[in-house]
Amino acid sequence: MRILVSNDDGYTAPGLEALVQALEGLGDLTVVAPETNHSGASNSLTLNRPLTVRTAANGFVCVNGTPSDCVHVALTGLMDGRPDLVVSGINNGANMGDDTLYSGTVAAAAEGYLFGIPAIAFSLAEKGWEHLDSAARVARQVVERQIAQPLAAPVLLNVNIPSRPYEALGGFQVTRLGKRHPSEPVVRTTTPYGDTVYWIGRVGLASDAAPGTDFHAMNNNIVSVTPLRLDLTQHGQLDEIRQWADPLCASQ
Repeated sequence: MRILVSNDDGYTAPGLEALVQALEGLGDLTVVAPETNHSGASNSLTLNRPLTVRTAANGFVCVNGTPSDCVHVALTGLMDGRPDLVVSGINNGANMGDDTLYSGTVAAAAEGYLFGIPAIAFSLAEKGWEHLDSAARVARQVVERQIAQPLAAPVLLNVNIPSRPYEALGGFQVTRLGKRHPSEPVVRTTTPYGDTVYWIGRVGLASDAAPGTDFHAMNNNIVSVTPLRLDLTQHGQLDEIRQWADPLCASQ
């Protein structure tokens, strides 16, 4: 079993170290992570400059790029062979609902998924790393399950873990993504030089936290396991769009 490990908080993040330690003994681990924090980087690739790769003092390989860069470079140039699994995290904060579109943690796993490799993203619900040991224990359980009974491809799992002691967790639940309200307004400030700058506002509250959603699971101290896909096609509109586009096609 060969496992590629990455994250979006950077190669020095406690969550990455905890995940690597949790997975020890389950296979041959290769760690390739960003040089700096890239939270919110989504699936971006760096195309306007070359990437540098170095081995850090902690033994992890770090790349001066995004989480997707890290996995892409690992799969296409750094690793001698194809890994059996890509794991990402443990993130400092939840990645649920609409946030999965922005998440660098999910993006690192998604890059492996795009290469046809089973992938799992792990996130700790509350920022600050409290009960990280509990999240690491959960991560090992999920990976052990995938090794023992591999899911049929394609596999992209988004796992969110409540920030609670392991004994206080209410088990696991397979969920769908919930939804948030739009983010709060940007925060407008002024630099010491008099320039106006803007900070992206805080995320909005959940608008769909119904039973069966990842938000509902977190609210009830349950580990959320959400299967994801990257097919953005709106299949329900294909026939309608075909009829709408017929005159355009006929005019060519």
